[in-house]
Amino acid sequence: MKALALSKPEQFGRVAVMMGGSAAEREVSLRSGAAVYEALKRKGVDAVAIDVTDSPIEALAGQKFDRVFNIIHGRGGEDGVLQGVLEVLGIPYTGSGVMASALSMDKLRTKLCWQGYGLVTPKWCLLQDKSDLDGCIEKLGFPVIVKPAQEGSSIGMSKATNRDELLTALSVAAKYRCDVYAEAWVTGKEYTVAVLDGEALPVIRLETPNTFYDYEAKYQATTTQYHCPCGLSQDQEQFIRDLAVTACKIVGVKGWGRVDVFIDDLGQYQLIEVNTVPGMTDHSLVPMAARQAGMDFEELVWRILETSCR
Repeated sequence: MKALALSKPEQFGRVAVMMGGSAAEREVSLRSGAAVYEALKRKGVDAVAIDVTDSPIEALAGQKFDRVFNIIHGRGGEDGVLQGVLEVLGIPYTGSGVMASALSMDKLRTKLCWQGYGLVTPKWCLLQDKSDLDGCIEKLGFPVIVKPAQEGSSIGMSKATNRDELLTALSVAAKYRCDVYAEAWVTGKEYTVAVLDGEALPVIRLETPNTFYDYEAKYQATTTQYHCPCGLSQDQEQFIRDLAVTACKIVGVKGWGRVDVFIDDLGQYQLIEVNTVPGMTDHSLVPMAARQAGMDFEELVWRILETSCR
């Protein structure tokens, strides 16, 4: 990794650690935010924890901050809304800007960008209502995974192996009030790659006994296995790391992020999604990758905060 840009905590000034929000990932964000806040305090940074419950403008009102560490997951914090507010207020912040945040939060539009560049992502079908089911079945077959396009942490996702399950999965995903799509089920191994300031960290291979790497597997289960080193050859790991960096560049992701990738049974690399405000809990993947790279949690948080200075 590059040398640290700043050496003294006072160089950051007063830092607002914005967490919580009102999206479905609120509880995860509060856990991430608490971990980030405590790490910054241990490093001597003048940090203030802010639980955003409604308007981020109101949350910041009457206070003077030199920068924001954004750790609000999901809509309202990861989709360009908070970034737009901070741009207008003239407050530097961690991570990606308005455009990249909005684009990356929408899994469908991200897939279209990747596809336009020539990168491989699983086939999908937009599901607007039950009249789309038969066309989806004809195009993708079974099984499929149904997703709300603008949620994270696997919230609202379901596997479907027949028409009745597909209809139920559509109903579940539609509750999140965004586009819903079915994606071809990928059989293979799942990997995730953290990208920090333009450099990919060591790759993690995910393994769960659950149907897929769902919310429970991510944040509650003790049966999920995280393999880092990931078991790929040196050339394969370098390829997937380079792929993650490219995937971020295509949609304009800056600062930090995490890219999820499958290698299917035919050896094809398939991009799934990119997260611009990844989790920072004790179950989260970016801190795991950082540890493998020789970076403790405090240094990781410091480096992410540095991205607000560029």
